[in-house]
Amino acid sequence: MRLAVFTLESLVSAAAVRRFVADHAADIALVGLSNAYRPNVGGRLGQSVRNLRRSGLHFVPYLLANFVVPEDVIALRRLTRHAARPETTPLVSLCRAKGISCLRVDDVRGPAMAAALRAADVDLIISFHFDQIFDAATLAPAARGALNVHPSLLPHHRGPVPTFYALLDAPRRFGVTVHRLVEKIDAGAVLAQEEVPMPADVTALGAGRALHEHGRLLLEGVIADFDAANAAAWQPETLPYCPFPTRKTLRRARAAGAKLADWRDFQAAFAL
Repeated sequence: MRLAVFTLESLVSAAAVRRFVADHAADIALVGLSNAYRPNVGGRLGQSVRNLRRSGLHFVPYLLANFVVPEDVIALRRLTRHAARPETTPLVSLCRAKGISCLRVDDVRGPAMAAALRAADVDLIISFHFDQIFDAATLAPAARGALNVHPSLLPHHRGPVPTFYALLDAPRRFGVTVHRLVEKIDAGAVLAQEEVPMPADVTALGAGRALHEHGRLLLEGVIADFDAANAAAWQPETLPYCPFPTRKTLRRARAAGAKLADWRDFQAAFAL
């Protein structure tokens, strides 16, 4: 199958996505990289203001370790090496080395994206930590449909930061799901799912890294026996959507001793 992989480069998923792309380069026709600061979400300033208003300062360490530090370390390395291509990231460099078309995605629902998928003759779309919502027109060019890797035991913890909400559960249960990608967020039929034990002191970011790596292996199993995975698929019930944490939810997390990020996450972000 010819694959198209969509992702947002960040601490929680970057290593797993790079490994997947490297291992399946011969089958990947297109990689779409989300622009986290795209114009329709207000750019970097608009995103920062929105995050602060919604979640307050206690969410900042998560954002710093997950997005800002990896991005700034890459930028610093480019400057010190006098890079001729300032837009290059490790995933972009990997795609170039493997001859894979790599596109910056400002709007996955736009006609340009659907046209690119048709031109690439894609059979299967894979969303692997991607922060934009596909619509029917974008999904249509893929003859075998689309899959999403989600770091929770769906239908629990639908939404963008599932490991944070898993930390609030009693007892805590972590896991990863590979499911059909549909227009409704994290609601498609489940093709594979596994619970993954975590240490007691795990952070939301630490759990995210571990679950995306486990999800990579789960995804490979689904692709390797695609027809069997589809035959065994089951439709989850619809549970409430878990949005980005609010100030109130973050206060509850602190009272419960749940951590979004710690020094280990920043160490991993600098090493990424």
